[in-house]
Amino acid sequence: MGQLFTPPLGLHFIVFFQPGFPPDMVLYPGIPDISFQEVSGMDITFGTEEYQEGGENRFKHKLMGIPSYSNLSLKRGMLIGSAGIQWFAEQLESFRAKPVDVIVILLNGSHLPLQAWNFINAWPVSWKFDSLDAQNGKVFIETIELSYQYYKRLDPVAAAAELIL
Repeated sequence: MGQLFTPPLGLHFIVFFQPGFPPDMVLYPGIPDISFQEVSGMDITFGTEEYQEGGENRFKHKLMGIPSYSNLSLKRGMLIGSAGIQWFAEQLESFRAKPVDVIVILLNGSHLPLQAWNFINAWPVSWKFDSLDAQNGKVFIETIELSYQYYKRLDPVAAAAELIL
């Protein structure tokens, strides 16, 4: 009997920045920013509020509170001349946020989209680089951290078709 379900591996994905990136490269022409080695911070936490009902002494009602989102962290080997670098640098150096949507698409081994997330109105809050070390011959990693308002799941096939074609 075959396996009914195999959970997807989180190692094959692409990242798109909108607008100004595919399909409209006019805003920041350059190398497309779709490849990262790690994306993290894709989580949401709901706070709770307690409400004590008059006359009910056994418990307090717990109500769903306002959601809280972590910053989105993108890691990759430093990519010189990319449109993303221009966008990050412009915003961090000018102290002016021009938010964009960031779309992350998880792919299967055949490069077909499995799941997609849209991070709404993202802007850079941190740009970190690995240390320079003449005795260690490893890839120079940059980490970009983005704050965003919220995220939502997208239809992965429709998102990929719109962004790639």
